Amino acid sequence: MRKTLFLLIFISVLSSQQGCKELAKLTQFYINYNTSITIPKTLGVDLPVNVVTPAITTNSESEFEANKTQKKLVDKINLTELDMTITSPESESFDFLKNIEISISADGLPDKKIAWLENIPKTGLKKIILEVSTDDLKEYIVKDSYELKTKTTTRELISHDTDVAIHCKFFVDAKILGL
Repeated sequence: MRKTLFLLIFISVLSSQQGCKELAKLTQFYINYNTSITIPKTLGVDLPVNVVTPAITTNSESEFEANKTQKKLVDKINLTELDMTITSPESESFDFLKNIEISISADGLPDKKIAWLENIPKTGLKKIILEVSTDDLKEYIVKDSYELKTKTTTRELISHDTDVAIHCKFFVDAKILGL
């Protein structure tokens, strides 16, 4: 009798933990943002060049609402992916680029380094995937807008501007309304 009771308790605890994991998945979602920058032609090699994106409107309120939550119920937001793709000129690759670092900024918050790639291989890549920080970026993404500041170091002269599309994917962990 005791073994049966113990087994029933064990099964109910195990199933409730599984239920909590499934419930947690309902409170997690991704937000994608896209922007672009122009890396200007260079006047030298190994000189840092800074480029700031236009303000990126987050539309976070509508993103949260679509996922049945609110800004005040967000626990954390992490950047999970940041990639860059050359859009113009078509013949260009990232071979000219040695290092890149991206920081996020928002009104009233300090700049924070969120992505980087060092010693970019000279292999004709038109798309690169940067290493990303594990920092909680909730304060930045719940704002109405944010900016990305890009610092590049070139390994060779470039005689033309290079247009680059940036794609960011953020993981959001929040509480769902009513749960």
